[in-house]
Amino acid sequence: MKVGKAIKAVANNKKAWHDYFVEDSYEAGIELFGTEVKSIRQGGVSLKGAWCAVERGELFVKGLHVSPYEQGNIFNKDPLRVKRLLMHKREIIKILSIVKQKCYTIVPLSVYFKGSLVKISVGLCKGKKLYDKRQDIAEKTAKRATERAVKEFFR
Repeated sequence: MKVGKAIKAVANNKKAWHDYFVEDSYEAGIELFGTEVKSIRQGGVSLKGAWCAVERGELFVKGLHVSPYEQGNIFNKDPLRVKRLLMHKREIIKILSIVKQKCYTIVPLSVYFKGSLVKISVGLCKGKKLYDKRQDIAEKTAKRATERAVKEFFR
């Protein structure tokens, strides 16, 4: 019997869910150095303002901030350096064709550990307009109000 690897979430990009409609998501590995992995293990990663780009047939994440590891001294890398994402070539080609045809954006959604490996969830996203954001906020507040009313009713 095979036991699945434990998944431990490290960081989520809440802004992506607010600013975009997430149509599809993919899992990718991320190319890191040892001190970066240790820093991520301590929670020193931020997805705020991060985005992805395809260059020369490879997928890169830009704007991903990995804090310097405290005991890393000379081995620490630049916190905002461009990091390569590890995906199969056919997946990258599929994503690139969708992005070019339908004007989608590739946005990192979350960083997590799958076993001992650092993985990143990448989403194919379409931008929301201001009225879409207002509609989402109205739906959330209505849902909260109904849940509150139901809770009060059954007390």
